[in-house]
Amino acid sequence: MKIRIITAIIAIALFFPIVFYGNWPFYLIMYVIGSIGVLELLKMRKQNIYPVPTIITLLLLWSLLFPYSDNIMIGNFHFTKVEITLLVVLLLLSYTVLLKNKFTFEDAGFFVLSAIYVGLGFFYFIQTRDADQGLIYIFYGILVILATDTGAYFFGRAFGKRKLWPEISPNKTIEGAVGGILLSCIIAIIFHSFVPVHSSTFVVLIVTILASAFGQIGDLVESAFKRHYEVKDSGKILPGHGGILDRFDSWLFVFPLLHFIQFFS
Repeated sequence: MKIRIITAIIAIALFFPIVFYGNWPFYLIMYVIGSIGVLELLKMRKQNIYPVPTIITLLLLWSLLFPYSDNIMIGNFHFTKVEITLLVVLLLLSYTVLLKNKFTFEDAGFFVLSAIYVGLGFFYFIQTRDADQGLIYIFYGILVILATDTGAYFFGRAFGKRKLWPEISPNKTIEGAVGGILLSCIIAIIFHSFVPVHSSTFVVLIVTILASAFGQIGDLVESAFKRHYEVKDSGKILPGHGGILDRFDSWLFVFPLLHFIQFFS
């Protein structure tokens, strides 16, 4: 626990000033974090043995993270992110032929989906930061996620009896999940009373319930990955916490959700 707390303090001290500042240092750190996240996924499935698909996938990730426009200029040509994704799909499928199916269709799909999952998740975090009053929405989202994790942990320990999904995450309980949603609502309303995030408190409450639930789904998705590939943590870069995906799994679901429901408009 001591190592976990020290790591959390150091991470907050390094990460949040960059989020406050924004601009290119913020974009750079998101590119670094996103790249590590994709590499963690590939390592989980032991796909990091393929250097060419790995490089192609990282290029796709970086294009998806590009914050300024959906159009990316390469030389004298303009490509949309959809076109770049299709190009990567075609390249990876071609690679299955070059390796005579040692690199399979399923492998190619895993590479592409890894880049989309991590890339678009962090892209919407970047979009949130760049929105009008973006810092307010960033801290709203992070507070909801942290309150959900905290509530789920303590409610689960105090009242947890019924397992939420034991095949995926044996320690999570239904009572803990409900407690996480409850605490996130309390924290969100307190935050909203001091720093309004929407014109309607009722809307904030409904969005918080959705965000808390989606954050827990993101956590379960990451747990499912680890259980399927028989690893304890997605990585070791954060002592006491595991890898990037272990810490940002909920973020990859919550911030896209806030954009899908147009909470910022």
